[in-house]
Amino acid sequence: MDFLTSMTPAGGVAAAMLVALIAYALLGGADYGAGVWDLLARGPRAEAQRELIAHAIGPVWEANHVWLIVVVVLLFTSFPEAFTVVMTTLHVPLSLMLIGVVLRGSAFTFRSYDATELARRRWNRVFSIPSVVTPVLLGAVSGAIATGEPGRVAEAGGPVPLFSTWLRPFPIAVGLFALNIFAYVAAVYLTLETDDPALRDDFRRKALISAATLGAVAWAVHLLAKDSAPLVYEGLDRASWGAPLRYATGAMAVAAIVALALRWFAMARLAAAAQVALILWGAAAAQYPYLVPPHLDLTRGAAPAIVHKLMLIALGLGSLILVPSLVYLFRVFKGHTFRAGRRDEDESVRPTPA
Repeated sequence: MDFLTSMTPAGGVAAAMLVALIAYALLGGADYGAGVWDLLARGPRAEAQRELIAHAIGPVWEANHVWLIVVVVLLFTSFPEAFTVVMTTLHVPLSLMLIGVVLRGSAFTFRSYDATELARRRWNRVFSIPSVVTPVLLGAVSGAIATGEPGRVAEAGGPVPLFSTWLRPFPIAVGLFALNIFAYVAAVYLTLETDDPALRDDFRRKALISAATLGAVAWAVHLLAKDSAPLVYEGLDRASWGAPLRYATGAMAVAAIVALALRWFAMARLAAAAQVALILWGAAAAQYPYLVPPHLDLTRGAAPAIVHKLMLIALGLGSLILVPSLVYLFRVFKGHTFRAGRRDEDESVRPTPA
């Protein structure tokens, strides 16, 4: 891929942004997806599902937002013109997204300590509804950038429209795609958060359903991209790496579904994470070298090269603290999910007594 063979300091910063965005989708996105299933919990085990969700995301949801902070800081430091265009032409969905992040975090905390059942239900809705809306807005922002409309509006000058840059079929479809991805990843992860077979099967079914709907929404996004985001569409369809990437993504999707069907939950988690990472990697590679099409790439409006070099040094030094800290956090609070996965796979190959 071009962005790998022609790496510059600016390209290195952009690659770091992509890695952070993928990490946010796989970790913070799962927190949003858990909120979706919290809102949709029904039946006799609804409260047990909500308790499992709260127990699963409680220790880590705040730490998962560090990846979004990394993306924003790298963007405004290293590519200030692109940051300005995005923040001005898409300030409505971004502001609503920020409100959603604050609301769901506050509500999650308040509902854990409120004594009355009625208040807890109210806080539960305040937590769940932004968990649905915020991913849609995040995806809509990404989809709007891919259309090139924010870049064209900024280039033309004049008043910035409030809604026309993002309230379009393609950005909304990408928003629904992001919501579906987060719900899918969350359901797969939650199968490893409990030893209760009934609860595990609940989330297994949710994961299989969301995998099917994810494929349908992905197809709709692909069709809409032909006219609305031709840069991404042509990049995925005509580039030499486009077909192999699509086949690899499809293979991971099939592997996740098969693993869920066979109750190999640890393998399903690995395949689902790889699937999502490949989707984001492909979208970024298709848009390369543009940060905000059709004009702002890695060179136009970028900070001086020395800034990119210093940012890469800061990232390297910071990762020496950040990465081990996050590994330790997840080892303490999520280590049981890896042990559960190994145990389930061992039991799946154990001979059945005659």
